[in-house]
Amino acid sequence: MDALENLEVWKRSCRLSVELYQALSDCKDFGFRDQVTRSALSVPSNIAEGYERDSTREFSRFLKIAKGSCGELRTQLYIGCEAGFINAASGTQFIREATEIARMIQGLIKRCRTMLDDLE
Repeated sequence: MDALENLEVWKRSCRLSVELYQALSDCKDFGFRDQVTRSALSVPSNIAEGYERDSTREFSRFLKIAKGSCGELRTQLYIGCEAGFINAASGTQFIREATEIARMIQGLIKRCRTMLDDLE
């Protein structure tokens, strides 16, 4: 498997996290801002933690957690758009990227599952 820094899904989720921190830097609802940035930060962090465990089974487990954080993030982005905290056009783009990242994570989960099946 590639080095963590070469995983496209990790790079994209890091980039999305940074973009959300920047986009919400002026948001006055600190609770909302904190929740969104924490769920966004959770995605690449869980990918990294699972990767560094050196176990396909553990990597898969942490990928599932990261995928769950993507769902949490998308929900918060939809709410943020409706509540007026996030510009609709930006929100749509963020949601699209979080959805694509979740698909990429699902692909890695399937790859891990195949590797584990081959070992049994």
